[in-house]
Amino acid sequence: TTMLPSPSLPPTPRGVLSPRCSLQAPTHAHRVPDGASRRRHAPVQRARPEAAAYAREIGACVRARRWGAACEAFAAMRAAGAAPDRFLLPQVLRACAGADAPRLAAAAHALAAKGGPALADDAVVGNAIVAMYAALGDVRAARAAFESLPERDVVAWTALVGAYANAGELGEAFQLFESMQASGVRPDVISWNTLVSGFARNGDIGAALDLFDEMRLRGVKPRVSSWNCIISGCVQNARYDEALGIFLEMCETEMPDAVTIASILPACTGLMALGLGKQLHSYAVRCGIKLNVYIGSSLIGMYSECREFAYATSVFAAIDGERNVTVWNELIQSYICDGRMDKACEAFNLMQQDGLKPDTVTYNNFIAAYARAGQKELANELLSGMMNVSLKPNVVSMNALISGLHQFGLCADALEVFRYMQLLNSGDAKRWTFLDNSNPIQPNGTTVTSVLSLLTDLKLDRLGKEVHCYALRNGLTSNIFVSSKLVDLYGKTGDMVSAANVFQGISNKNVVTWNSLLAAYKHNRKPEVVLKLFCEMLESNLLPNLVTVQIALLSSGMTMASGYGRELHGFIQKNWPDGYPVTLASALIDMYGKCGKVEDARLAFERSVEKDVAVWNAMISCYLLHRMPRDIKRLFEILEQSRTRPDPVTFILLLSACKQEGSMVEARSYFYNMEDLYGIKPSLKHYTCMVDIMGTAGLLEESLELIQKMPVEPDACLWSTVLKACKLHSDLDVAAKAAKALFELEPNNASNYMLLSNIYANSGFWDSTESVRDAMTEHGLHVESQCSWLYLGTSVDSFEAGDLSHPAFEDILSTWKDLASRMAESGYAPQDDEPYCNVQVDPLSCHHTERIAVCYGLISMRAHEPIRVSKNFRMCKECHSSIKFISRDKKREILISDGCTYHHFSNGSCSCGDMW
Repeated sequence: TTMLPSPSLPPTPRGVLSPRCSLQAPTHAHRVPDGASRRRHAPVQRARPEAAAYAREIGACVRARRWGAACEAFAAMRAAGAAPDRFLLPQVLRACAGADAPRLAAAAHALAAKGGPALADDAVVGNAIVAMYAALGDVRAARAAFESLPERDVVAWTALVGAYANAGELGEAFQLFESMQASGVRPDVISWNTLVSGFARNGDIGAALDLFDEMRLRGVKPRVSSWNCIISGCVQNARYDEALGIFLEMCETEMPDAVTIASILPACTGLMALGLGKQLHSYAVRCGIKLNVYIGSSLIGMYSECREFAYATSVFAAIDGERNVTVWNELIQSYICDGRMDKACEAFNLMQQDGLKPDTVTYNNFIAAYARAGQKELANELLSGMMNVSLKPNVVSMNALISGLHQFGLCADALEVFRYMQLLNSGDAKRWTFLDNSNPIQPNGTTVTSVLSLLTDLKLDRLGKEVHCYALRNGLTSNIFVSSKLVDLYGKTGDMVSAANVFQGISNKNVVTWNSLLAAYKHNRKPEVVLKLFCEMLESNLLPNLVTVQIALLSSGMTMASGYGRELHGFIQKNWPDGYPVTLASALIDMYGKCGKVEDARLAFERSVEKDVAVWNAMISCYLLHRMPRDIKRLFEILEQSRTRPDPVTFILLLSACKQEGSMVEARSYFYNMEDLYGIKPSLKHYTCMVDIMGTAGLLEESLELIQKMPVEPDACLWSTVLKACKLHSDLDVAAKAAKALFELEPNNASNYMLLSNIYANSGFWDSTESVRDAMTEHGLHVESQCSWLYLGTSVDSFEAGDLSHPAFEDILSTWKDLASRMAESGYAPQDDEPYCNVQVDPLSCHHTERIAVCYGLISMRAHEPIRVSKNFRMCKECHSSIKFISRDKKREILISDGCTYHHFSNGSCSCGDMW
């Protein structure tokens, strides 16, 4: 009996399973279909066994694809002294391949070699030997068997081509295909399908489609199976959009069959295209396509991923014929995804009562579930249980454990599993006594991808580089997912040189790799590079997907590149004519809001067919950026009347709006109603908002009292908020308390030192200012470079502090000197006469990059065009006053987004009301 403990959550209902549900192996005989032998294991011994009886049993098992049972019958046949003839031996060879039994396969091959000319020279037997070794992945043996054939027909050639294609040696497979034709053997549709399938499965969809066209030009009419090869290859490489496109093209000339339906359904799952999946389900029912285990398992998987668990259960009940282990595994996984571990355990037991033995996939599903629940002891117990039932944990088992532990937050335990996988026979492996340490499980691309994802979340760049080296040594960097995750790791840890180098080394770049690089540059505040690379991606004939468009929209907003944003909006309308996906709707609203197009943002909001809370929050954020608190409150009232419930982010935005209005009463009302009316318990971020409102109002002592009463520990963000309020009100006593707590939590955050330094400087305590800056130097801290971006319609110019390399810099300097002179004449003299005058002297002060960008806008743009600038730092008072003057003097609209506030300068005034 194998004991499979169920997790504490959700609890197991009484009367169904005990808290530690018993997954029992049945004691009765296994059931088999009528017409086949009722023995799943070796047949009972007979006095004088007849070969014909064994032949009938082996044939029935092969037809039912019960490879293990067929191999057991063959072994019993040999033990009884009987030998297969030339008609039975090909079936035995096929069973050996299906059961992945290389030793038994070698024995069957030896029988053919010793059987004399009747077996050795038989073409069917010879072809079956080549096909067997090809299926086992033994290319060398397949080639040797092929070379020994007296005559090589199309079947033998096709089997050998398949062997090389399956091994990923596509060049050799293609050369063999050409040699076959050169030798006078004309490839049939199966030969073409084998080659097309090989290229498609290995991710070279373009070559597969070219071969598909070549097949038609050579006069070979593609069958439905030919289309299925390409569709299946696309799905196996997660190229779901292409799979659907090829499927729709196929439907113009061919009727999909059962294999087509089973192949395309995983693409619907990957794209979460529930509607199309239901249409395919209906099509299968209307056309009388039998709901077999292949279609059934694909449907169950799709409905489970799309959270339609009732449909998944009904499909399982409707499957025709005997259900296999794959279908049961899909049902178990469906229950696990639904959080119903009691039903998953029950299905596990029922599967065994139905005469089926759980396989490695079954156990892996439970291992992943327990790891995700943080129950590592139960997951390890299952690994041990696999050994007890003659199953060996594989790399998928370990990957499920690593990924699950990571998702729960047990990162150290996940890294320990990866470390074990790299051990051979060292003493450290002894604690894993339930595994076979003499034959360790080697990490694969999925393992490395999971570990890199973990290290990315923890920002452990040093360990990430070690894993990168491991991947290089073991040839895993050619895996597209490993290389994409490496780009992501280096991007998230700020090493864009390494990220770009890894990206350039990827030979088979796809949308996923491009998205990783684009996201990395966006994360590192290089939106102008994102937009440039986005254009390069389009030129490489790769179509952007939803994630690509989202990154490009957010980058357009960061640079105020409204022209790019409108083009992307047109692309969205063309490719999603039935309405924007919610993620793109939120990104569109964000882009238009940051570009100063509030009405366009509102229009995108109104035209969103589905509005989840994220879309509502995006519109509220837009109003918040433009200091429109009354519009926020009106929109929230509409939200309350809709079926959408506000979430914690909604109330953070509402509290921020109250800060803009200086309304303490309304802030308290939202803060308490959040829990009383909506059941949302205030988080640390909500308390931080309340502290911010109090601090802005000058209630610094009251804010400290609230911090002491909080049910959660304050973090660095909260103390930073207090410190900013101290700067606003020049309260050095509270500033000292906040700074002390802040430096204990974040001793290496340069922005905290900058803030405290500015507080002392504003109060005239220059010695304290110097002490703070000396402390920064001692800790080796560096301030992020200030940068501003100017959108010029077809390009984005960046201006980084201290960078004098811009080709128009002399003209910019001349323009600024003219403006400074006019400002002095009007009674206002700027404090810094030269751009970047204090970069080397004082890296903590403002470098006025937005002022430089505005000057370049005056030079390079037409007089009636608004100047749009974005900046990665909050605008200083000096720049704010200067740009107010420029807007009046030059009669220009100037729009600047500094990440905190949107400033709309016009005729000498700013939309922020000089409060930001």
